[in-house]
Amino acid sequence: MNQLSSTSDETGSWVAPRAGAAQGTVLLLGSSLTIMGAVMIAPVLPKIAAEFVPANPAVAGLVPLVATGPALAIALCAPLAGWLADRVGRKMLLLLATLVYGIVGAAPALLNDLGAILVCRLALGAAEACVMTCCTTLIGDYWQGEMRVRYINRQIVTIGIVGTAFFVIGGAAGEHSWRYPFYLYLLPLLLVPGIAGLLWEPLRASRPSTLDQGPPSSPGQALVLTLCAGYLLVCCGMICAFVVPVQMPQLMIDIGEHSSTKIGTASGIGLLATLAGSISWPWLRERIGRRRVNAVQLSLLAIGLALLSRAHSVEAILVAVVIHGLGAGMLVPNALLPLMHTLSQRMRGRGLGGFTAALYFGQFVSPIVVLACLHALGGLRPAIAAVAACAGLVALLWLTASLRARNDK
Repeated sequence: MNQLSSTSDETGSWVAPRAGAAQGTVLLLGSSLTIMGAVMIAPVLPKIAAEFVPANPAVAGLVPLVATGPALAIALCAPLAGWLADRVGRKMLLLLATLVYGIVGAAPALLNDLGAILVCRLALGAAEACVMTCCTTLIGDYWQGEMRVRYINRQIVTIGIVGTAFFVIGGAAGEHSWRYPFYLYLLPLLLVPGIAGLLWEPLRASRPSTLDQGPPSSPGQALVLTLCAGYLLVCCGMICAFVVPVQMPQLMIDIGEHSSTKIGTASGIGLLATLAGSISWPWLRERIGRRRVNAVQLSLLAIGLALLSRAHSVEAILVAVVIHGLGAGMLVPNALLPLMHTLSQRMRGRGLGGFTAALYFGQFVSPIVVLACLHALGGLRPAIAAVAACAGLVALLWLTASLRARNDK
């Protein structure tokens, strides 16, 4: 049965097909493109530095931006991507962005100038902003109720699995040359036929679905408060979440562990813990409510960071990384869910574009926040402890709010 065959109701209006596993697979794989952009290049950064810095030491500061630049581009471009998704349609924007992703993602493999490579990485981030915003928005458009909740969680789980896999694949591809991992960015072009043939544009419908009325077109106070709470939660949460992957290798070196294999293993364990947190999120949400889940995941982040700041052995670091990862895995789906339920179809792209921007802005500023605390407090461990204390304070505020709320859904 062709799920995309056009149908009309008695008034002649176009009626959207019913979304199923095929559409879900395309959107879940599309959502994972952002994590591919982040993890595949990290293992080869030293080789990129060795290629370009000796001949021109002035470009040494550009090397880290090859890895972090896309996150900044996502943060800056996601609001525009959300506006475009609402204005020109989700499907067309997703199709074009995926094509751009594959082209500019693989281009550095053929370039011999670090500045040009950085430009391509920033363009990749702009494409990622469109892809992530459109995929998340289409999940909200295609499904409602508990199916929407399931696909939000599947999105986070898929991102975790793909991220873990391509962290290993990117490292293996870069063993012989730093250029090889960039060719992997051509793989998402395989999604283009699925996007073109399996997805449809929900904004074509002449009448809003009775299952997705949402709020009125003009944002009310309740909608503004929901958006602000979601944006602040995910931004602050990502600042805490990215402390471990960025700062944990230095802590292991500080205690005398220089093995890249053990450092990589610790990072992998952290990714698996994050995946476990994502998987456990629906079960926990059903039992204690969304607001209390916010308190739990922020508490886990705070505890993990506090333990990390006091860890002086590999075993102690691993315990901290696991506790922290469990909390990090619950963050995005629990912050995203109320926005998905509150935003109307006509405003969903803009609202979720802002969410994507807040998420990646938190990732980008996390090292900057830690660096500022480091200079103020005189060391990396006190800086991490300060971030843990802030996370604990916010967790307490969320717990107080959940106890005062009568209807915690």
